[in-house]
Amino acid sequence: MGRAAVERQSDGNARAAATTRAVERALGLLEAVARSHGGERLSDLARATEVPTSTALRLLRTLETAGFLRRDALGGYHAGSGLLAMAAAVDDLPIIQAAEPRMRALVGVTGETANLAVMDENGDALYLTQVQSPHAIRYASWRGRRVPGRVSAIGLALHGLAGEDGYVQRRDAVDAGVTSVAAPVLGPSGAIVAALSVTGPTFRLGDAAAAAAGAAVVREAAAISEQLGARAG
Repeated sequence: MGRAAVERQSDGNARAAATTRAVERALGLLEAVARSHGGERLSDLARATEVPTSTALRLLRTLETAGFLRRDALGGYHAGSGLLAMAAAVDDLPIIQAAEPRMRALVGVTGETANLAVMDENGDALYLTQVQSPHAIRYASWRGRRVPGRVSAIGLALHGLAGEDGYVQRRDAVDAGVTSVAAPVLGPSGAIVAALSVTGPTFRLGDAAAAAAGAAVVREAAAISEQLGARAG
């Protein structure tokens, strides 16, 4: 290969790397806006994503032009119509449609917040949807949040580490004073595709209440698995 060809290949690789980096940064900014529930300014978003301010400004303007973000009169960024359309599409995922009625039933039985999560590319738990507890003191607003897969109850369930009773129980794993019990949800092949949990303050989820919640979670996770096409055990 001649020198000119080598230089062209090197230039092409550099451009591809720069493009990939720009996409990663843009996605990071979108996630930061979604997590903040809107209203964060340029400086806040640049700091949260560790992106240089000038680069963040350029990417935010591109995302705004494309309709994925919108900027208010005070300079705060919010989800745009494009991002909201994507979120609506996620709500139509078959696993969410199958899970939400069972999650509402779980809240009715346990009185605690019900959660559905899947494993992300790093082996952590990503919360897809949530049905909140009716109690004034509750564990909520976790949709879209990631928690360590080998620490949290829902993460351990995703990794197939449920105990003999079919569920995982953890106290103070992610936040102090919080107890969670979780069980795996299976797909048609029998593989774990998601995990279901209930989460609440430990003063309500003592030993007896947590055991009862664990049994309920296992029951509802099995019902979701059956609806997804998993064969009964």
